[in-house]
Amino acid sequence: MSANTNIRRVKASDLELKDRLVSIQRVTKVTKGGRTFSFSAIVVVGNENGIVGYGLGKASEVTTAIAKGIEDAKKNLVKVPVFKGTIPHEQIAKFGGARVFIKPAIHGTGVKAGGAMRAVLESVGVTDVLAKSKGSSNPHNLVKATVNALLELRDAQDIAAHRGISLTKVFNG
Repeated sequence: MSANTNIRRVKASDLELKDRLVSIQRVTKVTKGGRTFSFSAIVVVGNENGIVGYGLGKASEVTTAIAKGIEDAKKNLVKVPVFKGTIPHEQIAKFGGARVFIKPAIHGTGVKAGGAMRAVLESVGVTDVLAKSKGSSNPHNLVKATVNALLELRDAQDIAAHRGISLTKVFNG
């Protein structure tokens, strides 16, 4: 998923995961015998409590492609810090031509984000956030950039442990 050294992988064994279909595309392969149609689906799964994953499924039927995408997403689950329904701090990330900017928001704001980003943020359990996508609107790259941004997030406990200081010193300097 990311070149981040502290990737927080999670097993899908006993989690109550909900899946969201981000995008489905009909793909055409032109051969000597004519055109062959198949479908590719990108799916995001999450438990709406800090765990999210995405997957890509390809098959000759839509339902099979979605099922394959869900299985792939369950293999790529990661843990993300969610604090009181929002994210701990602002974050910028990119993947390919897609650039994303996510910013914490106060309670009651809702998820202000575009389609592919909204699916990822809702699946992870964020209820209040401001998000902007710049550059490419390709759903595949947007999902990957959003997950990369979420992986870069660090909460106060992580920072305190990394610096070897108490949690109160993180805030009081």
